[in-house]
Amino acid sequence: MKLRHQLKSTISKHVQHQIMDRKTFLKRGIAGAGALAATGIAAKAIEHANDELLPIPSQSQVGFNHLPNTKDTLKSNMVLHRADSRGQADHGWLKAKHTFSFANYYHPDRMHFGVLRVLNDDCIAGGMGFGTHPHDNMEIITIPLEGTVGHRDSMGNSGTIKRGEVQVMSAGTGIQHSEMNHEQHKDLKLLQIWLFPNKQSVTPRYDQLVLPARKDNEFQQILSPNSDDAGVWIHQNAWFHMINLKAAHTAQYNLKSPSGNGVYLFVISGTLDIEGETLHDRDGLGIWSVNEIQLTSQTDAEVLIMEVPMSLS
Repeated sequence: MKLRHQLKSTISKHVQHQIMDRKTFLKRGIAGAGALAATGIAAKAIEHANDELLPIPSQSQVGFNHLPNTKDTLKSNMVLHRADSRGQADHGWLKAKHTFSFANYYHPDRMHFGVLRVLNDDCIAGGMGFGTHPHDNMEIITIPLEGTVGHRDSMGNSGTIKRGEVQVMSAGTGIQHSEMNHEQHKDLKLLQIWLFPNKQSVTPRYDQLVLPARKDNEFQQILSPNSDDAGVWIHQNAWFHMINLKAAHTAQYNLKSPSGNGVYLFVISGTLDIEGETLHDRDGLGIWSVNEIQLTSQTDAEVLIMEVPMSLS
């Protein structure tokens, strides 16, 4: 019995060492970001009870937040993020790519795209993950690409999320949750996306949905502002769609709210042409001040389309 207790204690300590809570992970990165600290945001974030990155201090919070004439800006209404230009982190158990500034990755030209604040492309080793940690006032969307997410939260929800499903949390006044690789011997690959909400301090909520089988060459809505619409819903005037395009096929995405929204397209796999640019695996393209967008695939392709407000107000 004593040997069993010692073994259990040793294993527990090893697992605790391997599992980094996201709050510690974020604070380490924020504290090390000298340019961010100079603005005073870092100190406020570290003092904050929870781990969210605070909104960019701007009166209008308008637009894509890229400096003029940088290499990312293609046109006055378009920005391109190549896959190999993203921030990255390798913690052994966690290999992450960050489209926007996050944790140890800070880039003043890449803070957000409208209300889209975080787009993380994570690979988590078997049995590993983030222990219990807090969030507030953020809309958090998880889309598994390979493997199974294990989830548990302070609202009493627990279970797993797999490819073909989508999970959303409105953190609101505050929640705590953990997210783990449910499989012991297989990597978990997922997209985690954070959006600033249009309402502060709402009652926290959780939702998870098994999506219908996706039809080739058709947009599948997976998220909207409406609880009675297809997909999950959030506190924001945003719509997410996914599409599997067969080679040499063209599809047109029509914006739901073109007057105030832009679209960020993320290529999960494949090669396709969008608005005159050729995109490959994990490339991202943001466009605003348009009514529709044409996608033409060179190969079979899977794309995530995120239509989001370009202003917090």
